[in-house]
Amino acid sequence: MDGLLPIIDAHAHCGREDRFPPQDLRDYVSRLGRSGIRAAIMFPPVSEIYDRYDPDFQDTDKWRNRRRESNEYLPGISEPEFTVFPFFFIWNDFAIDQITSAHKGIKWHRHADEPRYEYESPLCSGAIAEIRRRGMPVCLEEEFGNTLRFINEIALGIKVIIPHLGLLNGGYAMLKRQDIWAMPNIYADTALAPSGDIRDYVSRYGHERIMFGSDFPFGDPVHELNKVLRLGFTDEQRMAITGYNAAKLLSESNV
Repeated sequence: MDGLLPIIDAHAHCGREDRFPPQDLRDYVSRLGRSGIRAAIMFPPVSEIYDRYDPDFQDTDKWRNRRRESNEYLPGISEPEFTVFPFFFIWNDFAIDQITSAHKGIKWHRHADEPRYEYESPLCSGAIAEIRRRGMPVCLEEEFGNTLRFINEIALGIKVIIPHLGLLNGGYAMLKRQDIWAMPNIYADTALAPSGDIRDYVSRYGHERIMFGSDFPFGDPVHELNKVLRLGFTDEQRMAITGYNAAKLLSESNV
């Protein structure tokens, strides 16, 4: 494993609406200092995809255009000596025709009190088929029941990244009881996850499918990286978690 492999943040948000909290790429890079973080998987912010505060949200042309512009934004941004790996944030229009060769994965996200994905829609089935064909990983943040359904039925065998070590997908322990973490196509990121859960995961399931993440702008990249580095992992484990695993996963996407 290359000791010079750059550190990759596997969970960061970056959008066109740089309001509160600030989430411009320059805001992210300005926090890095000498941390060694030189790349990040980035998602559009939820506020540019759907109205998360309206459980009865109905899609409109305005929101569809807003979503398209947000998903087009990330592939076009850059900073010197820093690499952005954009993920396409999918919603109920399942606009797979907008996925480009620059998109390295899919963001699939909602919380329990937010508008629901239309899993029964034929468009959803078509989107899953296209994601499978492209070999794209899916960063899935969903309710516990929908997480299990997605993994075990809807997207069986597709590579799924569960963010925050499951913190918002029912919890690390709940997913452990369902043997989700042991599945070979299931990955995790460490963003905002408790140190004890990270340590337990590595001791039980190894270091090949867990990736450092920050959840910027809600988490600080350097703080979240240091949280991982303080856990006393071997050099091999540390390099895998902070860069190699993400790089390998991204290289396997055949967009």
